[in-house]
Amino acid sequence: MAQKGVQLDRETFSCSICLDLLKDPVTTPCGHSYCMNCIKSFWDEEDEKKVHSCPQCRQTFTPRPVLLKNTMLAVLVEELKKTGLQAAPADHCYAGPEDVACDVCTGRKLKALKSCLVCVVSYCEQHLQPHYDVAQFKKHKLVDPSNKLQEKICSRHDEVMKMFCRTDQQCICYLCSVDEHKGHDTVSAAAERTERQRELEVSRQNIQQRIQDREKDVKLLQQEVEAINRSADKAVEDSEKIFTELIRLMEKRRSDVKQQVRSQQETEVSGVKELEEKLQQEITELKRKDAELMKLSHTEDHTQFLHNYSSLSPLSESTDSSSINIRPLRYFEDVTAAVSEVRDKLQDVLREKWTNISQTVTDVDVLLSNSQPEPKTRAGFLKYSCEITLDPNTANTYLLLSEGNRKATSMGKQQSYSSHPDRFTFGWQVLSRESLTGRCYWEVEWRGKRVDVAVAFKNISRAGTEMVFGCNGKSWMLDCRKTCYQFWYNKISTPVSGPQSSRVGVYLDHSAGILSFYSVSETMTLLHRVQTTFTQPLYAGLRLYLPFGSTAEFCKLN
Repeated sequence: MAQKGVQLDRETFSCSICLDLLKDPVTTPCGHSYCMNCIKSFWDEEDEKKVHSCPQCRQTFTPRPVLLKNTMLAVLVEELKKTGLQAAPADHCYAGPEDVACDVCTGRKLKALKSCLVCVVSYCEQHLQPHYDVAQFKKHKLVDPSNKLQEKICSRHDEVMKMFCRTDQQCICYLCSVDEHKGHDTVSAAAERTERQRELEVSRQNIQQRIQDREKDVKLLQQEVEAINRSADKAVEDSEKIFTELIRLMEKRRSDVKQQVRSQQETEVSGVKELEEKLQQEITELKRKDAELMKLSHTEDHTQFLHNYSSLSPLSESTDSSSINIRPLRYFEDVTAAVSEVRDKLQDVLREKWTNISQTVTDVDVLLSNSQPEPKTRAGFLKYSCEITLDPNTANTYLLLSEGNRKATSMGKQQSYSSHPDRFTFGWQVLSRESLTGRCYWEVEWRGKRVDVAVAFKNISRAGTEMVFGCNGKSWMLDCRKTCYQFWYNKISTPVSGPQSSRVGVYLDHSAGILSFYSVSETMTLLHRVQTTFTQPLYAGLRLYLPFGSTAEFCKLN
């Protein structure tokens, strides 16, 4: 009895939150006591609700009560400690919300150590002892603690279900086997367990073998990643060296041209200066001669005139100036033309070869064994062709839909569409009626100066600049023009090179996160590929521009 009294004292002066002796005890308006830090932490979590409650009786308080230390209770707790009655048994001995509690304990329950399938009761270490000491109890079946003991009792006969009906695939009690399950294939639960245990072991062996296989696969993939990274690093390093050599060669050729031009400039200027100096000397001599003749012409004495005239020295030979050919600013234009020709040829080579380089890079495709590779020919893509129509409810009012809603035309006046929340109000855009998942391929034929071929999530904005394809994180767009391509996503543009064509092919592998755009003519040329993760179904989109009458049409591929 004394021991029970001690236990009662411990429980009386224990905090129901931390289950330890009270520290800085405070009392709530409902009369329950807690450690000050415990109740404050508890109410801190309830602050968002703006209503605070007692953890024991659940009485609510508004506003949050201001708590002061209960000095009398604090003194009692200190006196209790001085008597040698320290804190209650360690917290881990008591059953928490997720533990199985002893069914025999009164008051605060200890954790159950075992559950008895015969008694259908869970016991703590102390109350379990009779099952080890009493001969009749030793025959009982003890298992790990379970909160589902009642599930082992037949609700109809209130008996432990020790049988298993193979016909109905359920556990039953003995009375069930001679009642509603009479004539069924019934065995003891232990026998069925033995059979299922063998199956379980086989399943585990299969699982373990699969784990080993998958671990080998993972290791191979990790090695593959390392190999890809090494190969990519080597390709980048080698490419950098090659481009550096090309740049160095271009720099040298630029320097050579500059040096040759300057050298030739110096030579030509020197020749011109020499000729100019001769001409200046000739001019000076002619002026002197002219002055001498003028003086002679004014001599009044005829004899003197004739004497001086006969002694005149002959004029020097005139400098040859027939080689002078004035061509203002056109002396070295042929050099510029020659360099321009080299530039044009280099651009042609780079444009032609860049497609091959880009295709070679994108052809590096390391796929898992259960993935299907992207087709390499148009015939292969056509296996995934899908019929796409435009949704009139999304079409901007300046777009005319025709050809069974496969074709969109930009118009100079608004069309008579009914009001709809899905309609694009800014820009001549439209989405497809069909959602796109799995593997899909379609082609768009366009006419005009420019068209955008896109895919987008259904929840893309319908107004403002955020709705423009490629200017948000919900759409991917290829800007097609007569002279160039550009890819847009989330307001970031990427220049795209490739042969110009009025037909664009789009390939989507939704689960693999692959979106590819192709230029389609006699052959297919990859323009741009996206590798990402699509979190929603996609819809095909078109955006048209001026002039009026520009068109874009989803082609029939069947």
